[in-house]
Amino acid sequence: MLNEKEAKRYSRQIASIGEEGQERLKSAHVVLAGAGGLGCPAAAYLCAAGVGRLTIIDPDQVELTNLNRQILHWEKDIGRHKVISVREKLEAMNRGVTIEDLCETVTMQNAPELTGQASLIIDALDNFPARYALNQAALQNGIPCVHGAVCGFDGHVTTVIPGRTACLQCIFPDPPGGSDIPVIGTTAGIIGLLQAHEAIKLITGIGTVLENRLLIWDGRDSSVTIMHLDRDPECSVCGNNSYYARRTGETQ
Repeated sequence: MLNEKEAKRYSRQIASIGEEGQERLKSAHVVLAGAGGLGCPAAAYLCAAGVGRLTIIDPDQVELTNLNRQILHWEKDIGRHKVISVREKLEAMNRGVTIEDLCETVTMQNAPELTGQASLIIDALDNFPARYALNQAALQNGIPCVHGAVCGFDGHVTTVIPGRTACLQCIFPDPPGGSDIPVIGTTAGIIGLLQAHEAIKLITGIGTVLENRLLIWDGRDSSVTIMHLDRDPECSVCGNNSYYARRTGETQ
């Protein structure tokens, strides 16, 4: 149940999603992997929306080069762990949200445990080995995962729902290479906010999520393209002969 303060704080939001929707947000536990360009705006808006519990995972420290896009990190935070920097800002924003910070690298070994208690996962990472680990953990634990990525003026978002959609390995069987990916700060903001928006829809059950659809943002001309996706029956992670399919009995 919402208390009087919560009912007033979220009154404009409740007008759209109802008290039941707000209570679902209050009861939700979102694991957000990545406290950078995508993770900062996603975390800020989920916290403002009243998600009950946010777990932020990131192993890195704040650097000067982060500050053009990672809006919850400020100059005074340079050299500090990102998860601590984010937690402090979110706690100041909304005391009604429980914030947990985990200074860890997501790997195949620890991803299932890190995400096992979540209602929802947000992939705000910056490298595909960790993204693939998060994807497999989401499938293993049966938890929806909202994936987002950016490069320069471009970005994309999709929502992976175990057993119903193409997984990240289906969509990107060959990970793009390279490091020091160029990022326009506003691109990261747009994609991170879309990830938070997907999360709110998933948690409240209101609206249509990007299920088997990849939303592609081109910031050069502010255009959006929707690419329809299909689950790959030969996918090594979620295909008919995969461990996931054998464990769940799900095939195409």
